[in-house]
Amino acid sequence: MSQPSNWFGQPRGLTILFLTNMWEQFSYFGMRALLVYYMTTTLLFGQEKSSSIYGLYTAFAYFTPIIGGTIADRWLGKRRAVIIGATVMAAGHFMMAFEPAFYFALATIALGNGLFLPTLPSQINDLYTADDPRRPWAYNVYYVGVNVGAFLAPLVCGFLGETYGWHYGFAAAGVGMLAGLAIYLWGNRYLPSEAARQVLPPAKAGTHRGRDTVLLLLGIGLAVTIFRGAYEQIGNTFALWMRDDVDRVIDGVEVGASMFFSLNPLLVMVMTPLLLARWKKQAERGRELSVMHKMAVGALIVAASYLLVAGAEAFSGGGRAHWIWLLSYFLLFTLGELYILPNGLGVFARLAPPKLGATTVASWYLAIFTGSLLAGQVGRLWSHFGHAQFFVMLAAIASCAAVLLYLLDGPTKRVLAQAQARVADDLTDVPEGIARPQNA
Repeated sequence: MSQPSNWFGQPRGLTILFLTNMWEQFSYFGMRALLVYYMTTTLLFGQEKSSSIYGLYTAFAYFTPIIGGTIADRWLGKRRAVIIGATVMAAGHFMMAFEPAFYFALATIALGNGLFLPTLPSQINDLYTADDPRRPWAYNVYYVGVNVGAFLAPLVCGFLGETYGWHYGFAAAGVGMLAGLAIYLWGNRYLPSEAARQVLPPAKAGTHRGRDTVLLLLGIGLAVTIFRGAYEQIGNTFALWMRDDVDRVIDGVEVGASMFFSLNPLLVMVMTPLLLARWKKQAERGRELSVMHKMAVGALIVAASYLLVAGAEAFSGGGRAHWIWLLSYFLLFTLGELYILPNGLGVFARLAPPKLGATTVASWYLAIFTGSLLAGQVGRLWSHFGHAQFFVMLAAIASCAAVLLYLLDGPTKRVLAQAQARVADDLTDVPEGIARPQNA
């Protein structure tokens, strides 16, 4: 059984990973909040070019983890990969403060992200025993860290960028990355030793891989790719709509468009504990939705959020929509996000074979890579459609993803049950001298 923890009812290492991730996300979302505005106003790129660059950057930021996860698993180890990746990313963020280094800076951030992104969350599973009831929800707790950083980022980086100059906002993102690195280095003693986490002898290392698992991961990846084609518009075409088509005057003061991005992470922090409490009660009554049904519901809720924006555009009659529509959109969008994204990451992590945790988690980011590429191409249609029509199209894309996720429910239940059974068998079979996992 799991051992008690002194930090918020969870292993101490989860707090370290939470805080490290929080500051990394501060740097990422701080830069992302400014990127499209910076390209269209300072670099004077057209809308289609800006959308393409945004899509390519976010795509390759999630492609490099596929290579980085393999490097971490085979050679560097998770800890060194996080440290090197964070250092490289910080350098890239500081480069964004210089216009001639724009493309090189984006490439540098993407490369550092490749080492950092898959290796940090892949350490969560090592904090728990296989039968620990806290483990499935640990990724929702971790996801709050994503959104604490994402909440602070537009307020700090967005304010500095829009008030004093874009380069100040980009530099603040670099400072945030360094803060995350410092926390990780300080908290290393609370993280599990990689050597001590060897649960299975090398001969058994591949027993968790199978045809059914690979096919399931591909199916979920396809559904998430489709979903991200709509989801990723929040930082792309939706950002343009928010800037140009929304009346953002509140009590006589016009609020900067980038600062509204803080609504999404703020709502994540508020809604996550309420949602976890609801799921816990449902589980106690035997009525909790399966993971795939949760993800399908999330995609449908995001679809509804885009239909709401389409309604706002139609209701405004060519004028600027009231900011209350923006608030309503973020409420729906965030609720849908909480149903789909943390649960998807959790499924991939729970299916990870021993010694391939970072690689398997990296395959989750492959879906984000392909989805971001799709989103970049979808975003190019912004200038060719009416805005209401465009948002209806996004709702249709998210709904298609929901249907596919729903159809994957049966295979997911079966493969997760098989994986859990194999873990239980392996732990009863561990030879002497091989350490069993313990709580940090």
